[in-house]
Formats: sequence, structure tokens, C-alpha cells
Amino acid sequence: MSSFAQPFSAGTKKVLFLGNSITYAGQYIVDIEAYCMMNYPGQKIEFINMGLPSETVSGLSEAGHAGGKFPRPDLHERLDRVMALTKPDLVFACYGMNDGLYMPFDNVRFQKFKDGISWLHDKYAAKGIRIVHLTPPVYDELRGGKKGYSEVLDKYSDWLLGQKKAKNWEVADLHYPMKKYLEAHRKVDAALNINGFYLAADGVHPGETGHWIMAKALLLYLGEKKVSTAADLPGAVTHSKKYELIKLIAQKQDLMKDAWLTAAGHKRPMKKGLPLEEATIKAAEIDEQISSLMK
Repeated sequence: MSSFAQPFSAGTKKVLFLGNSITYAGQYIVDIEAYCMMNYPGQKIEFINMGLPSETVSGLSEAGHAGGKFPRPDLHERLDRVMALTKPDLVFACYGMNDGLYMPFDNVRFQKFKDGISWLHDKYAAKGIRIVHLTPPVYDELRGGKKGYSEVLDKYSDWLLGQKKAKNWEVADLHYPMKKYLEAHRKVDAALNINGFYLAADGVHPGETGHWIMAKALLLYLGEKKVSTAADLPGAVTHSKKYELIKLIAQKQDLMKDAWLTAAGHKRPMKKGLPLEEATIKAAEIDEQISSLMK
């Protein structure tokens, strides 16, 4: 057990994550769930991943998105159903990466992002549900090729961070810790005359290290100071069966995220999940394996 206060209040039973494909990938959610379960086994929390690939909170979509197959999904279309289905005690929302449409900075697009985030905030605040906004992950122009888009996400992140003082919002910064890490490693590359380091192979979607930086930043926001020096999730937990536990949590998350998305409904073409009731039964079987390992 950690000597620090637990990151979630005793009354927190359901934690919802909203976002795009980075949230849907979900490794940072797995990291947070695994960390909390192994450090605070007495607190039972359901971590719900409702990230939807390609989604924006701005309602914008570029012409010919996905080769013209479908426009970007808009959170406005599904949020009421998500709220009714999940009934969370706490919400983490991570938007911005797609909202600038990978184009140079534009005030109209920026305003759409700000309007969308404010609308999302008000939807949960009106019901007395705690919402924490997450700044968007870093965009790597060397890998992604969209010149100037890193600066766009700097501006989006700065605005979000400014809402802490302007409106007393809760905002956890993922963007600048990732940017600092990326830039530090790029300096090492430059000194050695190599060009190999990246957090996201395509400039957008972080790999395992990037997701851990996201998870660590959020855990630090929640008061978990001991993760500050952990290079990865296994370095932040001491359970003798941590690798088996992490694998099982990832399996459960992969199962449930598609079931939740399908149950709530959305307009993006993608694989359907199991019916929620069936998925919940299978998840309970995984939970039994987890409980056995935790003893």
C-alpha cells in the first residue's frame, strides 16, 4: 500500500474516459487501472474507456477524411447516450489532437474547439459530476509531417491550462510533459548525429512509453508523487505478479471498450463489441483471475 492518500475519493466507483483514438487505444487507462489496483487493492473502481477513434469535440471534419469514407465523428452526437449509459462519478476528457484537423492554426477552428470543450464541461458540471480536462498529447512534426501543427496543439493546451484560473476548471497537463520528454531525447539524438527517437511512429498515436508519460502525468495530478521517477508502469508497482495482472487488465479493457461503444452507439464505421451484458459476464471471469493473483 502507498503511504500517500489514494488518488480517488472513497465515493468514486466509476471513472469515465472520453477522447479519440489515443484514448481508445487505452494503454494509459490500463496503466492507471493497474497502478491503482496494485497500490490500493481495497478500492474497487470501474474504469470505462469510451474513446472513439477520429472523434472531435469541435464537430469539425476535413474534406475527404478517411479517404472520403466517413466524416469525423462528433462527440455532440453521442454524449447524451454516453452519460445515460455510464453514469460516472468522475470524467477525464482528452480532446484536441484531431480538432485542429492537422492544419495550420485558424481562429475559427480554435473557437470551435473552445466551444466544444466548454459545452462538454457544462454538460457534466450541470449534473454535479467532476470532470478533469486533459491537454492533448504532443504532435511530432518530424514523424507526422504536418508543419506547424505542434504549435497548434501548444495553443490548444495553453487555453485549456488557462481555464484553471479563468473558470476554476480541473485541467491535467499531458501535453507539455510529453513535449519535454520528446525534445530532450531529440537533443540526445542530435548530439549523436542520429534520428531515431519518437513517442509516436506516425506523429500522433503514442506507443507504450508515450502512454506511460500520459498515465504518469495524470497520476501526479491526482497526488501520486511516487510515480515521478518511474520509467514505466512495472517500475511503479511492486506486486510479484504485476506482469500477469497488467496483461489481464489489458484484456478486460479491450473487451469492454468495444462493448461500451457499441452499447452507447456512434456513427463511425468500426468493429462492433459484444452485447454489454455478455461482455460484463466475460469481464467478471477475468476479474476472478485478477482476484486470484492479487491474493
